[in-house]
Amino acid sequence: MADEIFRHDGYTFEFEAHVVSVNGDEVVLDCTAFYPGGGGQVCDTGSIRGKAVTEVFYKGDEIVHIVPGNDLKVGERIWCSVDWDRRYDLMQGHTGEHLLFCSLKRQCPDLTITKIYISPESKYVIVNHDLSWEQIRAAVAFANQAIRDNLPVTKSIMDRDDPELENVRIKLDRIPEGEQISVVAIGDIDLSACSGVHVMETSELEMLIVDRKVSAGKEGVTIEFKIGNAAKDAANNLAVTALEIVDEIGCKTEDSPRAVANMKHELEMDRRMLKDAVRTILSSVQPEDVGGCPVFSARIPAADRSVITDAAESAKSKGGVAAYVSVGETASVVLASGDKRVNCKEILGNVLKEFGGRGGGKPDFSQGGVQDVAVADDVLKALVDAMKKSLS
Repeated sequence: MADEIFRHDGYTFEFEAHVVSVNGDEVVLDCTAFYPGGGGQVCDTGSIRGKAVTEVFYKGDEIVHIVPGNDLKVGERIWCSVDWDRRYDLMQGHTGEHLLFCSLKRQCPDLTITKIYISPESKYVIVNHDLSWEQIRAAVAFANQAIRDNLPVTKSIMDRDDPELENVRIKLDRIPEGEQISVVAIGDIDLSACSGVHVMETSELEMLIVDRKVSAGKEGVTIEFKIGNAAKDAANNLAVTALEIVDEIGCKTEDSPRAVANMKHELEMDRRMLKDAVRTILSSVQPEDVGGCPVFSARIPAADRSVITDAAESAKSKGGVAAYVSVGETASVVLASGDKRVNCKEILGNVLKEFGGRGGGKPDFSQGGVQDVAVADDVLKALVDAMKKSLS
């Protein structure tokens, strides 16, 4: 088994090693500073004797380095280099995850982690349930105070029968019997079982910010965060965006959440009123009898598609045909037919093609649209004319 340098020194990123085995792109060394990934953190990359190391992982007890196109020989002593900038970003991110979660848990004691992901491109934790933005605000404030306090980040080894283990955040069932339990401490505010690489002091994180949360389905809620310069850039962008929104709304910054909530409520009220109005319009449409078939048609304002679809389906169920054009930013078209003489799919395709639109569906129900709302009336007339022709 190789000497795993990263376990006792995350800051060593250049080292010499002997080649133990080579199997194509797979290279095993007698010692390595390359972290093979774990605990949600992706593996290191870098180079071995100038050749790129693209992946590192455990294979049994050995750490395998993927070095495409290498010409290494067993027994050679070679120079290795971990991509330090990438490694340090991952160290900051992993330490930041510990700090963020312990801060969130202070706001919500029953919070648990479902998943962790730390990479240069993305850093997030998935927790078992949602938190309010007020809770997140307080947690981030606590985390950043810990950063300013420059707390030490230390690592120790514990035995399974150590009574102090009850104070550690740990999923003991995931640690094989006989394997050492590595515990990372952040000052006196957090103890967590983790074998990853971390910074030595919280001040190295510089800044932490949560910039997004989104549902993760059955897993819970994803909370995305950033550390260091990325956090500073994100904070600046979010601040300017918030100020633009406040300026557009015309309210004080502290009143903006309530103002947006009120606007959202008013918008929902307007949507319901529009939906009711369109339903009333459609229910009052008087059909034209063509060849014994009732033909329903109307131009209506853009509204909930379900209202228009319900009206079209109702006409179809009565053996009639319907052509409805809904006008908003674009013109949307719905056709329905309860008469086999009228093929909605064929008519829709032929008519919309003339107006630069597109659509599709089935012979008894089709949908489509055109970008130019100025031709909405012409589209409706052409559709109705085509239906009448089929019924004549």
